[in-house]
Amino acid sequence: MNNDRRKFLKNVAIGGSALAAGIPAMAGMIPATDQEMEHSGKMETKGQQFNMCGYAAPKLDKVRIGVIGLGQRGSEAVSRLSYIEGVEITALCDKYPDRVASAQKTLEKMKRPKAKEYSGDEGWKALCESNEVDLVYTPTPWHLHTPIAVYAMKHGKHAATEVPGAKTIDECWELVETSEKTKQHCMMLENCCYDFFELLTLNLVRQGMFGDIVHAEGAYLHDLSKDYLFNKNAYADMWRLKENIGHNGNLYPTHGLGPVAQCMNINRGDKFERLVSMSSIDFSLGKLADEMAAKDEFFKPFTGKSYRGNMNTTMIQTNKGRTIMIQHDVSTPRPYSRIHLVSGTKGIAQKYPGPERIAFGHSWVKKEELDDLYKKYSPAIVNHIGNIAKDVGGHGGMDFIMDWRLIDCLRNGLPLDQDVYDAASWSCLVPLSQRSVAKRSTSVEIPDFTRGAWTNNKPVDITLNGGGNTGVRNEKPELKMK
Repeated sequence: MNNDRRKFLKNVAIGGSALAAGIPAMAGMIPATDQEMEHSGKMETKGQQFNMCGYAAPKLDKVRIGVIGLGQRGSEAVSRLSYIEGVEITALCDKYPDRVASAQKTLEKMKRPKAKEYSGDEGWKALCESNEVDLVYTPTPWHLHTPIAVYAMKHGKHAATEVPGAKTIDECWELVETSEKTKQHCMMLENCCYDFFELLTLNLVRQGMFGDIVHAEGAYLHDLSKDYLFNKNAYADMWRLKENIGHNGNLYPTHGLGPVAQCMNINRGDKFERLVSMSSIDFSLGKLADEMAAKDEFFKPFTGKSYRGNMNTTMIQTNKGRTIMIQHDVSTPRPYSRIHLVSGTKGIAQKYPGPERIAFGHSWVKKEELDDLYKKYSPAIVNHIGNIAKDVGGHGGMDFIMDWRLIDCLRNGLPLDQDVYDAASWSCLVPLSQRSVAKRSTSVEIPDFTRGAWTNNKPVDITLNGGGNTGVRNEKPELKMK
């Protein structure tokens, strides 16, 4: 965000609705960035510099990739990307050198050339500055997503960043403005948009099978508490547990939100208008911290903290009057669910709880009918690469479809399925939900990161779009292109 906008928004927030609403101006109660959240969606002090929606960057015969962050997600990405033709992983970076060495072994196993190594707290900057990288691929802790993506784009690189793409409204605008100014792609790696049922749902929506979409639901309901949040070996420096302290809202909205936002053509014919968000209190994380600290002094610093509420529910209304419910709970024991419900005037689709199901009336279709829908309406990308994706792996194959699609678009000069406006509008639920919760679930405006271009932008079309030239390196006997 430029300095003029930042100063203006802060002045408006301090002198305007914060006092009018009777909100106490207590130090630390509402940070400056939170004040900006409420107003930045209403401001259009600066027009769109360049519309990145539908933008096709010049073709790259070879996509040279630098991977920053080589923990579990990053190391898996190195393996997946190594299967794709036209890819060369030229650089590897992690704070910890041993992780870089491990990724080098993966490249060797995949018969790929050795990559240049970067390490240390700021090794990522040198990687972004390198002339041997076209795409910076970033599966790092959340607080580094925006800084790395912005730095990469400013140095002439496309950016692919893990979710969420940003943590604050300032960061959302920084991504948008940098991508527009540099004309470099900024894709948030929302893999759930590429899962098989989600792709089927999207195509059924495109074909009008569900009529006018009225309502959708998504979630990230995944108990991470003992195995991940309080696991000393899961996240470096316990960064993800720390994210759950002092941030009361939906910290991880995009897995559930991304696929249904595409079904509603958000930023391409419709847009998010406002949200309200409510959180339960914390019933378990604080208690678990006490239990862990009683057994291990390592966890003593995590006791007595203000943990976010276990369940957060956020409701969104769009410009066209549709509604979306998004939930977040990673700390109570329950089966995994992203819900993925899309409801229209002619039908409904729902993924969780299983089995996957679709209805065009009062009854769910039978399995045989669902199988027929898969055969008839699965997008071309699934028919082209789906079986290989299942063999390569990555959350059942959706990670590989996402990676393959990104590379194929860059090699064929095609627009990306997810652009910087999606990264910003899906990620902004993180700070805006916290804002609403802090204000007793008051309605909060959602910025229009397209600055009005949403009215003319074209819907997402996750098909081959004339591309599909990218092959797969046959490192496994079962990997065969159709």
